[in-house]
Amino acid sequence: MFLVAGLGNPGEEYALTPHNLGFLTINRLAELHGIRVNRRDSRAFMGVGEIDGHAVMLAQPQTFMNLSGTSVAPLMQKHSVEPDRLVVVYDELDLPWMALRIKPKGSAAGHKGMQSVIGSLHTSDLVRVRLGIHPGHPVDGAEFVLAPFKRSQMKDLEEFVDYGAGAVRSIIAEGVEKAMTKYNRRAPGLKEDE
Repeated sequence: MFLVAGLGNPGEEYALTPHNLGFLTINRLAELHGIRVNRRDSRAFMGVGEIDGHAVMLAQPQTFMNLSGTSVAPLMQKHSVEPDRLVVVYDELDLPWMALRIKPKGSAAGHKGMQSVIGSLHTSDLVRVRLGIHPGHPVDGAEFVLAPFKRSQMKDLEEFVDYGAGAVRSIIAEGVEKAMTKYNRRAPGLKEDE
């Protein structure tokens, strides 16, 4: 079984903030594949179903972002999910808005939620889907990730969450390499990689 963990913060006040792109992507996957993410398990909301014939568990840790690993690790242990069957989806301030990067392994690059997951699992060989949120002008990172999306971003947000859900589906159905080829993209309008 695959475990797709979307990182974010619990609570209505965080629902539509950049830091909750992981949760929003899980919601979209659940909607597209008829999976109800409403069972409590290992300090997460989770649901089990299928994506393209593969058994999948979708999870939203309810531990707050910086403690995500304290939910993801027990979920994996309880349900016998190996690290190579884990996909972590989260926002990335180092990437421009609407850029997407699938990475098969690597450091957390300063992302506290990913640091927690890597620390709890004692490995950085984890597939992650990084969703770019940087607005293109200087920001206070801590403040920015928890501020609600601007009205001007809402149309883009729908498209971006769909794209993120498609990337996860591709990883599960076709493997990481093919998904990277199809889905890794720069932000629209950028001519060179960051």
